[in-house]
Amino acid sequence: MNLAALDLNLLVALDALLREAGVSRAAMRIGLSQPATSHALRRLRELLGDPLLVRVGPRMELTPRAQAMRAPLAQTLEQVRGLFVPDVFDAGASDRHFRLMMPDLAVELLMPPLMKKLDGAAPGIRINVVPWRGPAILTAEFARSLDMVISIGNAFKGFHRQLLYTDSDALAVRHDHPQRTRLRSIDGFRNARHVAVILRGQSDDLIDDWLRSKDVDRQIALIVPSYIEALHVAARTDLVAFVPSRLIAALAKPLSLAAVAPPLDPGLDEQFMFTPTRAQFDSGSIWLRKIMLETARELGPLKRR
Repeated sequence: MNLAALDLNLLVALDALLREAGVSRAAMRIGLSQPATSHALRRLRELLGDPLLVRVGPRMELTPRAQAMRAPLAQTLEQVRGLFVPDVFDAGASDRHFRLMMPDLAVELLMPPLMKKLDGAAPGIRINVVPWRGPAILTAEFARSLDMVISIGNAFKGFHRQLLYTDSDALAVRHDHPQRTRLRSIDGFRNARHVAVILRGQSDDLIDDWLRSKDVDRQIALIVPSYIEALHVAARTDLVAFVPSRLIAALAKPLSLAAVAPPLDPGLDEQFMFTPTRAQFDSGSIWLRKIMLETARELGPLKRR
């Protein structure tokens, strides 16, 4: 049979005819006139090469082939109808796993409050955070495995970008750092020993790219692969970490850190939420984006120093 020539309405009529075993009742079931339903029956008989309904005394009965088609046809039509019903995501009952890629600073700021929300509203949801890697080494296969990326910039192909929150950079030092006040000057900044952060997939600390554009250099004594490691080092040495200020504020108390305004202001950092274009209308992805945006808003306004 040439399926391209098959009218879906014929299947709806066939379902009614098989359920009702009569033209009049089938016509009433699907809201067609009796002549139109009779015409549909004739076409179905031609297509299938089977009478489908035969008269036995005063009644119409289904042929053996028609009997065999009843259940599969009803199931098929139900599946077709399901294609046009919006998918509803029930977070409270779902056990879906979401895979997110983000740098450690975003994990520190966003995941504790987000998971607190999920404790009561979506206890079966699991979030799998994978280490951040730059877009240059993000393979197509790996990208397909992700439900969300949190990052700066706009280099993730096949993803839709939405602003999540803004931040600014500051100098993090241990609370009793001997040169704390001098770091506000260019000379104090240059003379200090710094810990740089080079994330996977990058060749340099992003802040150094910006400093070079201002003809300012710094003495890098240590390179680490994450912002949190940089703060832990700064908390226990005289090294200085030039990192996002929201992260310093989040860890200032437990690590006994202080934030110092840099001699040059690098301006605002914008952290974006990237979601696959293919998932824009997926109800689970929509739910995840909504709760992530709510969590980011709850970080509050940025306090500039």
